[in-house]
Amino acid sequence: MHHLRIDTPVGPILISGTADFINEVAFTDQPPVDFPQAPSLLLNCAQQLYEYFSGDRKTFELPIAQEGTDFQQLVWQQLLSIPFGQTISYQQLARRIRNPKSIRAVGTTNGKNKLVIIVPCHRVIGSDGSLTGYAGGLWRKRWLLDHERTDLFTGLL
Repeated sequence: MHHLRIDTPVGPILISGTADFINEVAFTDQPPVDFPQAPSLLLNCAQQLYEYFSGDRKTFELPIAQEGTDFQQLVWQQLLSIPFGQTISYQQLARRIRNPKSIRAVGTTNGKNKLVIIVPCHRVIGSDGSLTGYAGGLWRKRWLLDHERTDLFTGLL
């Protein structure tokens, strides 16, 4: 497993993976560590994240893999279908997987997503439009949503 730490507008992010897959993109409060040279895939992931933060990227083109149950994989796959700049509720997400009573399990699975931003769990909100639950902190969730909405509006000018 290889690691690469980058600085972003929402704090340091640690990218972890192999030469073949990105396995984790996580916010970190750990002090900087010198890692051996990262494989090109991690450098590519960092570049795509920089492009996202600069407003030049709306989707990611990376081979990703995170371990999870079939249910978790289904939820994470649905997260990838939420368009840039849009949000859905946990209830809507549960309906999308054809399991409307699984709202709590969907929320728990959302919180276990190890590929923040890449698998856009920040785009899931409460049914009343409120920001709820985000492993990186609600301030980051708000920042990411505002960033995506701002970028949508700048494209209209």
